[in-house]
Amino acid sequence: MFKNMRADIKAIRERDPAARSNFEVFLMYSGFHAVCYHRIAHWFYRHHMFGMARFISQTNRFFTGIEIHPGAKIGRGLFIDHGMGVVIGETTEIGDNCTLYQGVTLGGTGKETGKRHPTLGNNVMVGSGAKVLGPFKVGDNSKIAAGAVVLNEVPPNSTCVGVPARIVKINHKRVSDLDQVHIPDPVSQELCRLQAQLDRLEKKLAENDTPL
Repeated sequence: MFKNMRADIKAIRERDPAARSNFEVFLMYSGFHAVCYHRIAHWFYRHHMFGMARFISQTNRFFTGIEIHPGAKIGRGLFIDHGMGVVIGETTEIGDNCTLYQGVTLGGTGKETGKRHPTLGNNVMVGSGAKVLGPFKVGDNSKIAAGAVVLNEVPPNSTCVGVPARIVKINHKRVSDLDQVHIPDPVSQELCRLQAQLDRLEKKLAENDTPL
């Protein structure tokens, strides 16, 4: 547990330019406190002391504003930045060196049983307000944009944006046009197609028209 705590502090120092010392992180960072509480709660959960595990997790929620179910599995170096409103479900699995911002939900859709929550690979970043919902994997080194709603598996080294989220980059290469202004209007496109067809028919009628 102490090795994990050192790894968590190191991760925060590396990723947050506002962190001035290990001592400051240890005393002042609610995201760090939430992860520490969780590691204790998870120990009780693994030893089938579910009541104590839930008591610790609810105490954690009360003091930090971060709700982590004691059943969630969290790797080393998790950085929960700001943290208020973060929710992590029971069957969530989080790899090493991940970053979550405020308002993130790692949850379920309410339709699954058993494994209901997402699995994050290593070095995954989830932006503020993003929702990752369902029992699928978000691959290593992927990024979820702020406010995105992810409902399907994300391959490694990807960037996802939007509601519902779509993949716009894989391995730093753009895979779709993210022009939010010049979006094709399907109704206009269909009217243009019908107008072109009408023009062709009129032309054909004119060519076949012979005077009496």
